[in-house]
Amino acid sequence: MRMKIVGLAAAMLATLLAAVSASAQTYPAKTVRIIVPYQAGQGTDVMARYFAERLTKALGQTFYIDNKPGAGGNIGTEAGARATPDGYSLTMGTNGTHSMNEFLYPSTGFDPEKDFAPIILIGMLPMVIAANPSFAPSSVAELIATAKAKPDKIDVALPSTTARMVFELLKARSGAPLFGIPYKGSATALTEVTGGQVQTLVDTVAAARGQIAAGKLKPLGITTLKPSELLPGVKTVAEQGLPDFEVTGWMALYAPKGTPAPVIETLNAEVAKILADPETRARMLQLGVEPAGGAPQQLAQFEQRERAKWGPLIKAAGIKGD
Repeated sequence: MRMKIVGLAAAMLATLLAAVSASAQTYPAKTVRIIVPYQAGQGTDVMARYFAERLTKALGQTFYIDNKPGAGGNIGTEAGARATPDGYSLTMGTNGTHSMNEFLYPSTGFDPEKDFAPIILIGMLPMVIAANPSFAPSSVAELIATAKAKPDKIDVALPSTTARMVFELLKARSGAPLFGIPYKGSATALTEVTGGQVQTLVDTVAAARGQIAAGKLKPLGITTLKPSELLPGVKTVAEQGLPDFEVTGWMALYAPKGTPAPVIETLNAEVAKILADPETRARMLQLGVEPAGGAPQQLAQFEQRERAKWGPLIKAAGIKGD
């Protein structure tokens, strides 16, 4: 009897392994959804659409974007965490959703480590502090001086968690009495700043670069430690009187925890190929994103370092999510 049970268990295991192998070999067999927890037009959305298009061509099935904005990215990310772990619902996570929000909100509805399987780090997104061309200050240093001369008279549009972190750190480090206005995404924030309703904003270079190139926004400073080829000639915030000031966003592809490992490996390999393509690198830099990459475990370790970096800072500053 015991041998019969053991034999049955072995047969079931073999069947399961065969099914997993078959799923990997045939993956994807249908349309794949990539949840973007932000508005269309935001930096993460722009990059997600590019990779969805490339994955569609590479794997022969449609990869499409499902925008689910709200609560600093928590609404869409929770939907991604609760999706069926079969590889057909992915999430484009960010430093906000996967390293900051758990410290900003009393409850996010998901655990970034326990609820997600990391696939690959897509890219790094430097942030830019920019203003309507009619706004007098032309640098972060001048912005700080103007804010101190006119307390709480300068509004700053904040369309993401990362933008909020730049804003809070800028205020804390400079003492500038700026007034932050939260937005659900880049599209609305950019419209109101270029339209003159709000003087300044903080956003990714990816989202703001087009408006900067068109002369509808002027960059005051970039948040990388060193000058970036993404915005030639624009000084870093660190160069403008705030040494070591650095806040860089990032985006990464995730699947729900429990997604078969072969599916994760397939997606990692395909995205890595796309990232290695010179055309992709050129396109990403054009969009304001520095290409990344790496294995799933490397993303997991990177994410842990990011949480260790931002958690104490957010708590010490008493920053809360809107």
